[in-house]
Amino acid sequence: MKQKTSEMTLYDQVAAIPGGERLKLCLQCGTCGGSCPSGPDMDHTPREIFAMLMAGQREQVLKSNTFWFCVSCYYCTVRCPQQIPITAIMYQLKHIAAGNKEYTADATAFSQTFINMVDNFGRGFELGLATQYYLTNRPLAAVGMMPMALGMLTRGRMALLPTRIKDLNGLRAILRKAKQIARQRDIEAGVRA
Repeated sequence: MKQKTSEMTLYDQVAAIPGGERLKLCLQCGTCGGSCPSGPDMDHTPREIFAMLMAGQREQVLKSNTFWFCVSCYYCTVRCPQQIPITAIMYQLKHIAAGNKEYTADATAFSQTFINMVDNFGRGFELGLATQYYLTNRPLAAVGMMPMALGMLTRGRMALLPTRIKDLNGLRAILRKAKQIARQRDIEAGVRA
C-alpha cells in the first residue's frame, strides 16, 4: 500500500522525486552552495539543507529561505559530483512548504518576484529581478550588488531590457494547467491546503 504524503518524513517526500534517492549520496562537498548565484542570500546552503533533512529537522528546513532563493539555473545540479537533482529538490521543498503553509512570509518575496517576471515575460529577467527584489525588500544590500551587476553587464552576461517569449499566452495556459494538476495531486495525497 502506498504511504500517504502526510505520513512520510520530509526526507522521504524529497527522496521520492525522480533521482531523489541520490540525496543519500551527498558528500557535503559544498559545490552546490559555491556554485549558487543566490548563495549569499540563503540562510543555509543546499548541502546544509540536505544534512538537516537527513537529521529529521523538518521545521528548520521548511522555515529556511534557501529553496525560495533558487532561481533554477541548474548550475548546482550540473556541477554536483554525485548527480543529485538539487534544483528538483529545491522545487519539491518549495512545493511542500507552500502546500502545507509552513514557511515564513518573508521567505517567499524573492520567489514571488521571480514568478512575476515569468508571468510578464515568459522567462526570468535578471536585472529586473534583482532590482525589484532588492529595492523592495533589501534596499541597502542593493548597493553591494552593483559591482557584480556592472561586471555581468560589461561581459554581456545580463541584458538591460527584458525579452518576451513568442507565445506568452500559451505558457500562461500551461502554467494554469500545471497548477490545477498540482492542486489535484495535493488533494489526492492528503496535503493540507
